Amino acid sequence: MEVAEGNPKMPSDERDYALKPLDVKVVAEKTAETQAQRPTWSGQLEFILASVGYAVGLGNVWRFPYLCYSSGGGAFMIPYLTMLILCGIPLLFMEFAIGQYTRLGPVHAFAKICPLLKGVGLATVVISFVFSTYYNVLMSWALYYLFNSFGATLPWTSCNNTWNAGRNCSSGFAGNNTHMQSASQQFFDHRLLEKTSGIEKAGGLRWELFGYLLAAWVVVYLCIFKGVKSTGKVVYFTAVFPYFILFALLINNVQLPGAKNGILYFVTPVWSKLFEVKVWVNAAAQVFNSIGIAFGSMVSMSSYNKFNNNILRDALIVSFTNSFTSILAGFVIFSAIGYMAHIHNLPVDNIATDGPGLVFVVYPEVLSTMPLFQLWAPLFFFMLLCLGLDSQFATVEVAITFIKDEFGPQVLRFLKREELLTLLVCMVCFVLGIPHVTKGGIYVFQLMDHYTAVVSLVFLAFFEVVAVCWIFGVPRIALMIKRMQGQTPNIYFRLCWLVLCPMLVLCILTSSIAQYSPARYGTYTYPLWAEWVGWGVSLVSIVWIPLGAIQEMYNNKGSFLQRLKTAMTSTVDLDAEDFLPEKQNLDNPASETLFTSVA
Repeated sequence: MEVAEGNPKMPSDERDYALKPLDVKVVAEKTAETQAQRPTWSGQLEFILASVGYAVGLGNVWRFPYLCYSSGGGAFMIPYLTMLILCGIPLLFMEFAIGQYTRLGPVHAFAKICPLLKGVGLATVVISFVFSTYYNVLMSWALYYLFNSFGATLPWTSCNNTWNAGRNCSSGFAGNNTHMQSASQQFFDHRLLEKTSGIEKAGGLRWELFGYLLAAWVVVYLCIFKGVKSTGKVVYFTAVFPYFILFALLINNVQLPGAKNGILYFVTPVWSKLFEVKVWVNAAAQVFNSIGIAFGSMVSMSSYNKFNNNILRDALIVSFTNSFTSILAGFVIFSAIGYMAHIHNLPVDNIATDGPGLVFVVYPEVLSTMPLFQLWAPLFFFMLLCLGLDSQFATVEVAITFIKDEFGPQVLRFLKREELLTLLVCMVCFVLGIPHVTKGGIYVFQLMDHYTAVVSLVFLAFFEVVAVCWIFGVPRIALMIKRMQGQTPNIYFRLCWLVLCPMLVLCILTSSIAQYSPARYGTYTYPLWAEWVGWGVSLVSIVWIPLGAIQEMYNNKGSFLQRLKTAMTSTVDLDAEDFLPEKQNLDNPASETLFTSVA
């Protein structure tokens, strides 16, 4: 489908909509086909909330606060905001432009932009699909904690339970320098996970977690089965509600004794850290991963926009809301950690940690000591559920969009309804997530996360930026945006796309390779075969990039250089006249009725 499909070329002397009968019929056919294939968001706010919901996830709560305090506290804001402005916002703006202009998912959009690197689009679909199979496991954990937090006492506060390891259990934090474990840590390890000694010992299914995982996928399906029409309504709640809880927790936490010390630990600048290259690379990587560049989700969601939607405004709102949420979560988490340090008379850094342990071990322990914990504990875990779910919606939607774009008519001929396609995708993801809810599932989860979200993503992002910024070219990106917005992006964006974004992504890639370390879970080291499995998971997505390039070169005709030139030639239609809906009047219901009736 060409880019201009559904957007007829209109000579200037016909801008009063006085189309000839033949033109009306052509427009009707194209418009009807486009509308059938690509619905749109009911309103601009739905798209913004869906994008914010996707970008703002669990990583904002558990990753950013720890990264901030370990990378210079308040001083980390300088590299973080610098990378947001130089890399995050321009690349998000670019992905929004690609999706909205082409009205295609990432696979077909990148195939048009740069046929040589069309594998980038398929790689984004694969990485999002793999990510969605294990990310929902976190939702099953959140559900488990949510339903265990309604009792008169919280089950992770005591050492007098059947799952506790007697003499090694401490009712509080014993510090990092002893062999003791907190009751909260033992609840996570021995009650929630029933953790085995390693990945080689699966230990059978955790049937409770299996049930919660199934429930999580049922919730996801019910929220997305009608496509953007249902997702757009759900995100009004899932994207907004967490902010009420975060602000309520912050107001509560800052009144607790010791909260000030925790916040100071979080924000006190260590200026010497600014001279460490690693801190700047960490800042760029955090911006990149948090916004969700290269997952294909932003391209997919923006492909459901109306053609003249203000994507620059949306990119700014999503980027700054995401960063604001990270900083807000940092104050919430570290005010609570300061309170715990005060209670147990420990240094803050003995309690602070990152990853799932922060929200499933440290914070539950904090909640158990708060006044009115019966209120705060359920609200906190429900907030985690909301944060995770709208990120999950977007990643699942990438796979569904690809299938509808590529195999739409054939699939619908077999399944009859699009709802059944969504159900099938959710069922496959659920089945592939089952290994994560075995008793050794935490090791599978950590392995998948390390090789998907760390290794694969950086490679993929680099090739995406090369394909769009250098091969497709900044002038073409600017022209696409001018067609949609009526004006060319300013020199700042063009400079970022041409030089700064590719260089920064290359720095992240180089640093990731130089600092590569095998996956670990705590003190557990994975066996060699597990490392190979991890690399296999990485290659599942990355391999499509060279395969796509080889296939494209093979299909082209002529000498090697001629084939290469053809493969690097974009097929995006940039010659169409004004597409703006106010000139087409396609948003007018009377016009739509006319077009449909003529067709």
